[in-house]
Amino acid sequence: MVQSSILGFPRMGRLRDLKKANEAYWAGKLSRDDLLAEGKRLRGEHWKIQKDAGVDIIPSNDFAFYDHVLDHIQMFNAIPERYSKHGLDPLDEYFAMGRGHQRDGIDVPSLEMVKWFDSNYHYVKPTLQDNQTFKLASNPKPVRDFLEAKETGITTRPVLLGPVSFLALGKADRGQSVEPITLLEKLLPVYEQLLQELKKAGAETVQIDEPVLVFDLPAKVKEAFKPAYEKLSAAQGPQIVLATYFGDIVHNFDVVDAAFKNLYALHVDLVRHPEQLQQVIDHLGPKQILSAGVVDGRNIWKTNFKKAIEVVETAVQKLGKDRVIVASS
Repeated sequence: MVQSSILGFPRMGRLRDLKKANEAYWAGKLSRDDLLAEGKRLRGEHWKIQKDAGVDIIPSNDFAFYDHVLDHIQMFNAIPERYSKHGLDPLDEYFAMGRGHQRDGIDVPSLEMVKWFDSNYHYVKPTLQDNQTFKLASNPKPVRDFLEAKETGITTRPVLLGPVSFLALGKADRGQSVEPITLLEKLLPVYEQLLQELKKAGAETVQIDEPVLVFDLPAKVKEAFKPAYEKLSAAQGPQIVLATYFGDIVHNFDVVDAAFKNLYALHVDLVRHPEQLQQVIDHLGPKQILSAGVVDGRNIWKTNFKKAIEVVETAVQKLGKDRVIVASS
């Protein structure tokens, strides 16, 4: 049976609720507890919308108060010392990295923000040290969000930014010379621990996003995928859905063949690049599921159902109904 899923749900709320709540908190007009409560309300509302719409596979950890990459920076304790030294509340430390903090004798600018691929969204760039270490936060957010959804009767698929993309999208801090991808061996144990905690919480599958696969990658980055996913596959965590988007991955099929054939599923963007479908199918493992991104996740307009159905039918003819998931792009 073909299932449906989305990669992530808009976090802002019907009436820009999150924007209003954040701004009230920054202005001192909303308490920390009230902001956290508003986040919980929005998450619950969004999960219910998806459940009521009949979506089979609903994501969690797609909500962020400011930026999902910043969530990972804080979760992995990749926090530059100029933020961590002040002993701020974790929420204020988070916002300090995202937008700066000029209050109570503290004056720090934000970390660099850059465009998220070719979207209008901006993300906070991981900013790394020569002596960088990583440590998983206690009670990490993906586990909290998964359990929060579970309490409402919804078993979700947690979403993580993958380790290779996290590092490849980062940079050395000022005065540092580290090449981020060389930190992979230090970072992978944190991902392994996180996957194990998600499995213990009851997650059956996890979506790991590696969007840099649409780029022409330097050799060191391409070579990082195989050891990374050998370790993550062996971590005894949930089954992995490897997600790509914003382009095609045809030029990186050598990575797909080397690193991903034993993963549970592979997601590709078939809105922008439907022509890659047959080649992607040819490079799937013998039991691997295709998550077909046929519903445009980048605009509000109604899907061209005729085109989407044609793509899905082609995939089903090649793979069978049990090996195809209909998804947002």
